[in-house]
Amino acid sequence: MSNREKRGKVWLAVSGLVKSADGKWLVVKKRYGGLKGQWSLPAGFVETGETADEAVIREVKEETGITCAVKGLIGLRTGVIEEEISDNLILFLLEPQDIGQLKHQENELFEAKFIAPEVLLHEKNASILLRYLIEQNHVSSLPGIDGLNPGDQFGYTAYKLFF
Repeated sequence: MSNREKRGKVWLAVSGLVKSADGKWLVVKKRYGGLKGQWSLPAGFVETGETADEAVIREVKEETGITCAVKGLIGLRTGVIEEEISDNLILFLLEPQDIGQLKHQENELFEAKFIAPEVLLHEKNASILLRYLIEQNHVSSLPGIDGLNPGDQFGYTAYKLFF
């Protein structure tokens, strides 16, 4: 079964902008897919039983070895592939907890490293989303709100807002 078949017609992915204390951004160079050979932010799909913010922490850890905390929600990238697949990516701002542990997931990535955004902007292999974020010159985010319960009748085991 291909990844497309496994994901169905509606995809929900997450990506994390991880900034180091000195302002560098954590980027990865993928071995596969539409971003093969390009610098992009760590990303992956939300799995069954996890919230989007949990998924981004897991994906960044799996791809780069870096443990992070979510600082907020940056935004949403949404599109339709071949007039059929709804492709959605939620972008989070993350704060690294242990930069000393950087290592890349070799089966999925050529490389992972922290690079200054002004250097990335001039990289010919930087993704369009990465370039757009850098050109904005300021990335704002909405903080997460936890501990709310919309009512037991819904059966939520996790419920978070980003406003």
